[in-house]
Amino acid sequence: MGGPGQGEGQGGGRMEAAAGLPAVLVLGAAVRPGGLPSPALRRRALHGAGLVTAGRAGHLVACGGRGRHGPAEAEVIAALAHAAGVPADCISLEDRSTDTEGNLALARPILAWLGDPAVVIVTDRFHAPRALLIARAMGLSATADCPPPGGTPPLRRAWLHAREAGALVRSLWRRARGRYRQTSTSIQVARPPAP
Repeated sequence: MGGPGQGEGQGGGRMEAAAGLPAVLVLGAAVRPGGLPSPALRRRALHGAGLVTAGRAGHLVACGGRGRHGPAEAEVIAALAHAAGVPADCISLEDRSTDTEGNLALARPILAWLGDPAVVIVTDRFHAPRALLIARAMGLSATADCPPPGGTPPLRRAWLHAREAGALVRSLWRRARGRYRQTSTSIQVARPPAP
């Protein structure tokens, strides 16, 4: 895939985002046994890919490390996006994070390498307010574009909203204490392009 490569500390220049377009940050979700994407991961990946192939974004950053099942969420997102028509050199991987804060913080060096474009966060609707709060607290110029909710059963959807409400309260507290500003400056080494 394009963008920052696998090893840190290697050389590499800066790339400007395509024609001033924003970059899409596809936030991770679960990978199922056998490396299969969960419905949420598939929805997010294909929605993000659609923004790039429609010319509404110039680059896709796939976010998410390895969870209970491998491979990394970012790798699955990237494979789905590439299969949906996004050129490999328009995809970068942030494949180390394990939560929303990590997704955004570890994507920042990639965004710096891309010339610090505005970002469009792709995640589920119930998750978007918290993702935007964290992104903006980290200094990103961020909006959200969410895929349709899909076939999530109503009881599960209610549970996800309730869980996210608690996480949003924690994020508001962390923002008030300056947590995200510290996180955003603690990661300084971009993963540069492969030779």
